[in-house]
Amino acid sequence: MSGSVLVTGANGSLAQPMVTHLLTTYPAYTPILTVRDASPSDPNTASLRSILSRFPNSKASIHELDLSSLASVHSFASSLASDIAAGKYPPLAAIICNAYTWNLVSPRPDPTVDGYDETVQVIHVSHAALVMRLLGSFRRPGEEEAGREGGRVVMISSDSHYPGKNPMEVYPPTLGDDLDLLVHPPPLADGDDDVVGKGYQRYANGKLALTTWGLALGGWLEKHAPHISSLLIDAGNFPSSRALTRNTPRSMHAFQEEMMRKPMAELLALNPTVRTTEDGARDVVKLALNDRFRGVRSGFYSRLERGESSPESRDEGVQGRLWEATMRWTGVEGMEG
Repeated sequence: MSGSVLVTGANGSLAQPMVTHLLTTYPAYTPILTVRDASPSDPNTASLRSILSRFPNSKASIHELDLSSLASVHSFASSLASDIAAGKYPPLAAIICNAYTWNLVSPRPDPTVDGYDETVQVIHVSHAALVMRLLGSFRRPGEEEAGREGGRVVMISSDSHYPGKNPMEVYPPTLGDDLDLLVHPPPLADGDDDVVGKGYQRYANGKLALTTWGLALGGWLEKHAPHISSLLIDAGNFPSSRALTRNTPRSMHAFQEEMMRKPMAELLALNPTVRTTEDGARDVVKLALNDRFRGVRSGFYSRLERGESSPESRDEGVQGRLWEATMRWTGVEGMEG
């Protein structure tokens, strides 16, 4: 099997070992790696380029994609679809929606150029736009020797989407009745100084939206494109992640330093969801490409085992409302249920 594998946030803490595993274990594939800043001055992208330099025969390429801008997403999707149609890249075998952001330090985070909350746009809205625009660029049955599968969309969920499962939760995640509050959350009220708690809720709501929409996408694909599956994965929690030191209070920086001094066995005793990024990365790549998951129906995975996402994410009525809202937010047409 072969094909292109699109990875967003490819210079991130989970993605870099993901790329290493992809290039080592699945060298026939063509990695298309997107980053927010592809310039030589970005240290994370420089680290990604260093990984690629160890695989001089790989077909990997790095592309700039700003998920906080729908114009950037649509432009990139159009360009990539054209390149695939022209034969510059092989048809897609997988899209791995890995990128995310959060803001746990600002009581009134600036909206994106599209006017949306950046956390929810990067995690959910822009990934949905990217996936919907590229479904026509996947392999089609018969284009591969086995002819049994077009490809997989893999979205990185999190235990944060499920109320009560993550110790950082202060306010439980919920999509609520007014879905527009996801992309236009109200600022903290006067006197409310729980910036971390509310910021984490926005992050968890973004993961809940992505998970709910990913399950809805699975139903849509079964009707309209059964050669593609939509797979959600909670790959674990990663104490080494750089995200713990980006847009976070200094107390979290100190917490990470303390955690990193502990042996893994002690961390697992404190929280069994803790993992190394290398372990999580291998699971994500396996779910995207390994023959074990060839032809599986869309659904939610905890690590590499079938799991159960939150009740709200599985509610078909909620899925339908979010599907319609997401098409409106993204400006994508032609994917009515």
